[in-house]
Amino acid sequence: MSAVQNVGIVGAGASGLATAILLAEAGADVVVYEAKPSLGALGSGITLQGNVLRAFDRLGIWDQVRARSFSFDVTGIRAPGPEAPVVAEMHDNRMGGPDYPATAGMFRPDLAEIMLARAQALGATVRFGAQVTALTQTDDDATLTLATDGGPEDVTHELVVGADGLNSAVRDLIGIETRPEPNGMGIFRAFVKRPAEADHTELVFGGPCYIAGFCPTGEDTMYAYLVEDKQDRQGMTSQEGSKIMAELARPYGAHWNAIRAQLEEGVEHINYTWFTSHVVAEPWNRGRVVIIGDAAHSCPPTVAQGAAQAVEDAVVLGDVLTRHDALTDELWAEFHGRRIPRATTVVEASNQLASWLLAHERGDVQGLHTTISDLVSQEP
Repeated sequence: MSAVQNVGIVGAGASGLATAILLAEAGADVVVYEAKPSLGALGSGITLQGNVLRAFDRLGIWDQVRARSFSFDVTGIRAPGPEAPVVAEMHDNRMGGPDYPATAGMFRPDLAEIMLARAQALGATVRFGAQVTALTQTDDDATLTLATDGGPEDVTHELVVGADGLNSAVRDLIGIETRPEPNGMGIFRAFVKRPAEADHTELVFGGPCYIAGFCPTGEDTMYAYLVEDKQDRQGMTSQEGSKIMAELARPYGAHWNAIRAQLEEGVEHINYTWFTSHVVAEPWNRGRVVIIGDAAHSCPPTVAQGAAQAVEDAVVLGDVLTRHDALTDELWAEFHGRRIPRATTVVEASNQLASWLLAHERGDVQGLHTTISDLVSQEP
């Protein structure tokens, strides 16, 4: 018998939907509350390394992800400048094991669509336009107050999972004061057509940006990104962002010539965010409410593990909830013991790499990547 049979999940991102899939599969009554009127995933790409592909297999969606993504096992490094010579081509570790590629690139909304469909097929209910405004709990349950089109509404569950992202309302409502802090970098992401020869991720360090990179996402698509000092770009349109990206990309050659040509014409799917970092100290739960994913930890995408760590939170939470028969101190101790050290190590490594870039220092990048690769190759 599972520890809980009635669960409310706040947030329909990767960690929230992964939790919904696992608990609905185990027979629990699951409702996901999403403040947005629809999924609304950012319309660019996402880099998925082997450990999260392994987790997708556990969720029953790997075949669909594989069919709608682009897989590769190599990362290329080029020098800045118009000639853009290749500095290195590295064969990446298959961190999910031999059955999965090292990396898959994917259009982010496609992944969200697959996860939503899987959760609903297993019986989870997903309510859009339901914003959490208050939370109370007793020893036996937790009650959310929702702002909906029909007015305020109270809903009660045995467990509430706060998977509502960086600016988590649940985190605030349970009194956790840790917040994501900007690290000084900002990133443009643009979804563009892929030149046929661009069949794996390539990175350029230096030039006007800290990083210029791209990741293939399909047979003729990829997303390109540029990392700069953070700027206030609120209200920026896709057309404006395209022009800024095109100018920043001007000194980069090779495949960036084709990317830049598209940016100069204007790209529809483009966004800009700041890098942030935080880890909530143990415990992540307060009574019958627990936070996971970006609500609990965030980091710069310098080791491409943000989404993976969020999904691993869900995998471990689903495992402990379905193996224990009550919400006990032992259950929470196992959950925290399996998640906090691992997530913290990833956050610290990501921050270290970002710090070296900000300081224009050469650090032991390969050593740090090896440490993270060895860690996440292990089951969470």
